[in-house]
Parts: sequence; C-alpha cells; structure tokens
Amino acid sequence: MNNFVHKFKLVLGDKILRGRILFTLFMLVLFRFMATIPIPGIDTFRLEQFISGNDFFGLLNIFSGGGLSNLSIIMLGVSPYITGSIIMQLLTVMFPKLKAMYQEEGDAGRRKFAQYSRLLTVPLALMQGYAFIVLLQNQGILAKLGTFDLITNLIVISVGSLLLMWLGELISEFGVGNGVSLIIFAGIVSVLPGAIGNLLFAFDPSQLPTYVGFIAASLVVIWGVVVITEAERPIPVTYAKQVRGNKVYGGVSTYLPLRVNQAGVIPIIFALSILLFPQMIVRFLVNVTIAIVQKISAFLLAVLSNQLFYGIAYFLLVFIFTYFYTAITFDPDSISKNLQRSGAFIPGVRPGVSTSAYIAKTLFRLTMVGALFLGVIAVLPLVVKYFTGISAVAIGGTSLLIVVSVVIDLIKKVDAQISAREY
Repeated sequence: MNNFVHKFKLVLGDKILRGRILFTLFMLVLFRFMATIPIPGIDTFRLEQFISGNDFFGLLNIFSGGGLSNLSIIMLGVSPYITGSIIMQLLTVMFPKLKAMYQEEGDAGRRKFAQYSRLLTVPLALMQGYAFIVLLQNQGILAKLGTFDLITNLIVISVGSLLLMWLGELISEFGVGNGVSLIIFAGIVSVLPGAIGNLLFAFDPSQLPTYVGFIAASLVVIWGVVVITEAERPIPVTYAKQVRGNKVYGGVSTYLPLRVNQAGVIPIIFALSILLFPQMIVRFLVNVTIAIVQKISAFLLAVLSNQLFYGIAYFLLVFIFTYFYTAITFDPDSISKNLQRSGAFIPGVRPGVSTSAYIAKTLFRLTMVGALFLGVIAVLPLVVKYFTGISAVAIGGTSLLIVVSVVIDLIKKVDAQISAREY
C-alpha cells in the first residue's frame, strides 16, 4: 500500500508523466464523444435488437469501442487498421525485404512499415464500410440511400476509422500505453455501468448459483491472465572478464528474461479480426443478385456461423498468432549477436549459432504454454455459452481477457516511466 501511495505521489509530482496521463485521458474522452455522434437515418429499435441477438456484431462492437451500438461515425472502430497491420505482418513472411525493414532497419524501418499499414487501412476501411452499410440497409436498420448519400456516409465512417487510428497513434506517442489497445479497452469499460445496472434490475434469486459461478470463473480468468503475463524464464548470462590497463572489467552474472507470453493480448485481437473480416464480406455477398455467388456465400456464412467451427478456428488462430507475433518481435539470432558483441555468453552454451538455437528452443517451449493458455481462455466462454445458453458470456469472456491484459500492460508502462524519472 505504501509503495502504491509513493508511486501515486511520483505520478502527480512529475510534470511530464502527469501530462502524458492527462493527454491519454483527454484522447479517450474525445474518442467516447465521437462514439455518440450517429450517422443519419437509423432505426434505433431494430439496431438494438440486431446487435443484442448477434454474437458477430457484439464482437464487432467491441472493436469499434462501442461505436457500433448507435452506428456512430466511428462504427468501424480500429478494425480496418488492425486488419491492415495483420496483412503487413503476414507479408513479412513472404517478402524478406519487408522483414528486414521491420526487424533490422531500426526506428526508421518501423516508421516506414507503419506508414504502409496506414495506407493499407484506407482501402480496407472503404471496403468494410461499404459492405457494412449495404448489410444494414438489407436488415432495415438504415434507410435506403441514394448514390450521393451512400458515398457521403461511406466517406464519413471511413474517415472516422482513420481518425480513430490517428488518435491511437497519438496516445502511443504522447500518452501512456498502446493507443489502439487503450481505445478498445475504453470501449469495453464504457458499457460496464449499463451492464451492471441491467443485471441488478433483472436480478433473479433463482439464478444466484449461476451468477456466483460466473464471478468465480471471472476471478480465475483474471488470476490466470496475470500469472501467465507476469511469468518468465530467466536464462543466465555471464560477461567475460576483460583486462584494460590495471583494471578488470566484466565477470558479472545476470539473466535474460524470456516471458511465457511475449505477444500479450495481440494474438486475441488478431484472431478476432481474421474471424470478423470474412464474415462481414460474406454477409454482404449473400445479398447480391448473382445466384452462384449467393449459394457460395450462404454456404460460407453457415460454416463461419457454426459454433463448433468458430471455436476451433478461434483457438487455432490465437495459438498460431501467438507464435507468429513472438517470432516477429523476438529474434533469437539478433539476441545471440548482441550477446557475442558485448562479450557475454550463456554458461554451457557456445556463442553464436548454438546460443541462438538454445534461445529459440527455450522460447518455443515457453510460447507453447502461453499459446495454449490464451487459446483455452479465448474459447472457454464459448464452451460456457454452449452449456448455459447465455450468449453474453461469449462476448464478456473476450472483453475480460482484453481488459486484464491492457491494464497489466498499462501498469508496466507507468512503472517504467516512474523508474526512468527516479533514476
């Protein structure tokens, strides 16, 4: 408790850190304000019915930061930007130049890589926006639009998505934490007061064991996420002794911390984006006039809407993306070269290729634990939904996982800033 009070005083007393936190809060308030500005011509009652009875749009509402629930100008949320980032990450596997740009060219290469992701967001936002508007018109939620009104609404919601992407990057640069993750987090947290209020008003004493079970499961999930996120495997590292003049340098022993879950919440967000994007396109194609396209789209929609297929695909995508993102962000060869240059070595392991292979093998085993945990936690709400029949659980479980991971990451970022100020 004393440590918390001490850190809180440091945050309030440091002008730069306080400014970063206030800037982050201001950006999140601005984001919530934009989420309340709807596009014209909405049937509010049909919209509420449509979203409440559809898991797909419930999850999409999470990515829009709650902007979808009233068809705001930011209804697409950060989904186009996340999809664009995923495509760029996948392209690094096929194009070595892109991989070199991301991993070897330093900050300049990463800035260029991020710029390509932003440019790719524009056509993705237009594509998703058009599919979404046509889908909502077919459901009777939006009035039939003329060509001019359709283009206007499409530009508005596409620009809204790009504006949200920009706010997220401003938070990452001038605020505290990952901007995109914080926007998703703010959208999830914003609906909590209403959800708690509805739960209290609709409280049924006969369902008390179910409520207690959900609370217990939530606490277990929170505990598990915290434990796996904080868990790490220390690899001992020793610096060789060097004699310079009459002084001896080095000989110090330290360790290289390898986290069990290097990727954090990113695999969950990536997996959901991959699952949501095809569904949106297929739902749009179901209503086209070409018979063969309708049949294929209806078949694909039936497959994607199948809960068993959805659960298996969700688990596999989370598992694969955990390994994929870890491989992109953590390069054993680079770590091995840096250790060798600084005169450091892992006891019992030869420098160079052997060190790289040892780190890669250890990281593979650790990531296996993290990937399995994230996959199980991701599909656990779907299993609970299957046995209880309560659809809100599937969305709530994913939200809980994202919220806990983002809070842990935010606390670490604030601690890092405080530590830098103390030194």
